[in-house]
Amino acid sequence: MADADAPTARPSPGKAEAGLSGAMTLATLKASEKAVAALEGKGTIDLSDVTELDTAGAWLIAQARQRAAAGGRPIQLSGMTEGQALLIDTVEKAMPRPERKRRQIPGRPGDGLENMGRTVAAKARTAFKALGFFGVVVAHLLSLIIHPTRLRITALFYHMQDAGLNAVPIVSLMGFLIGIVLAFQGATQLQQFGAEVYVVDLVAISILRELGILLTAIIVAGRSASAFTAAIGSMKMREEIDAMRVLGLDPIDRLVLPRVLALVFLLPILGFIACMTGLIGGMLMAWIELSITPGMFQTRLLEGTDPVHAIIGLVKAPFFAVIIAVIGCHQGMQVEGNAESLGQHTSRSVVQAIFIVIVTDALFSIFFAVWGI
Repeated sequence: MADADAPTARPSPGKAEAGLSGAMTLATLKASEKAVAALEGKGTIDLSDVTELDTAGAWLIAQARQRAAAGGRPIQLSGMTEGQALLIDTVEKAMPRPERKRRQIPGRPGDGLENMGRTVAAKARTAFKALGFFGVVVAHLLSLIIHPTRLRITALFYHMQDAGLNAVPIVSLMGFLIGIVLAFQGATQLQQFGAEVYVVDLVAISILRELGILLTAIIVAGRSASAFTAAIGSMKMREEIDAMRVLGLDPIDRLVLPRVLALVFLLPILGFIACMTGLIGGMLMAWIELSITPGMFQTRLLEGTDPVHAIIGLVKAPFFAVIIAVIGCHQGMQVEGNAESLGQHTSRSVVQAIFIVIVTDALFSIFFAVWGI
C-alpha cells in the first residue's frame, strides 16, 4: 500500500467537525486505528475523502461511534457514499450491544417490590423457555417412534454406560447407608414400645416407596444433569452446535434424545439397585441392633410389605429421568460464549433438576394418597 493511500485524520481545532482521508482497509489497520483515535470527541466526521473502506475500517468507525454514544457524545458521519453507508450500518448492526445498567437510587420507595417483580418476570421467562424446550423434545420423541432409524444407537449406549452403569457404585453405597440409618433410628424409637419387628416395615416402605428412587434421582441429577450441561455447553461455546445446524443435523436428535432415553432406561434400574441395597443395609442393622436374623427379616418383609410400594417407587423413575435430562440439556443450550456462563448454567441445572424432582415426588405422593394407593 502506497504512503499516499495511508489513512490520515483531519482534525479542526476548536470545531466539532473533523475528517478522515485515505484508504481505511485491513492492510492499513494500524494507521486507521491511529487516525480514528485522533478524532475522538468530535461530533461529526467527514468521510468524503476516504478512498477505500472495507469491513475492518467500517468496524473501527462503528466502534468509535459506539464508545462515543456510551459516553453521551454521539458521532455523526457525513460525506459517505451509498456503499460506505451500507457497510458501516451492516457492521454496526452486527456488533454486540453493551448492556445499559439502570441506575439505582438508594432507599427509593418501592425498590424491593420492583426488584421482586423483575425477578418473578425473569423466572417466568426461564420457565416458559424450558417448557418450550420440553415440548420440542416431546415432539422429537414422537417423531422417533415413527422413524426409529433416526436414533443414534452408539450414542444411546454410551450415555447409558456413562450416566447409568458408572453410577451404580455410588447409588449402591447411598442405598446401603440409608437402609442402615433408617433401621438404626427406627430401632432406637420402636424399642421403647416393644415393637422392634416393625423396623422391617419402616425400612421397606420408606425405601421402596420414596427414599430409594428419590435419593437416586437426586444423585443422578447432581451427577448427570451437570455433565449434560457441561458437555453441550462446551459445544455451544465452540460453536459446534451452530456448525451442526449448518450441516443440516438437528442438535435435538443428535445430542438431546440419546441422553433423555439413556436416563429413562437406566434410572429405574438404578432405583431398583438402591432399593435392594437399602433393604440389605436395613437387614444388617436390624440383625446387629435388634437380633432380627436375615431369615426373620425376609419373612416379615414378604408378609408385611405390599409389592405395590415397590411399583409406586419405580413408576416415578421415568418421569424423574425425563426431568433431569431435559433440564440438563436445556441449560447446556443456554450457555453463551464464555466460561463464566458455562459454570453458571451447570450449577443452575443441578439446582433446578433437584428442585423439580422433589416437587414432582410431592405431587405423586398427593396423587397416590387421594386415590388411596
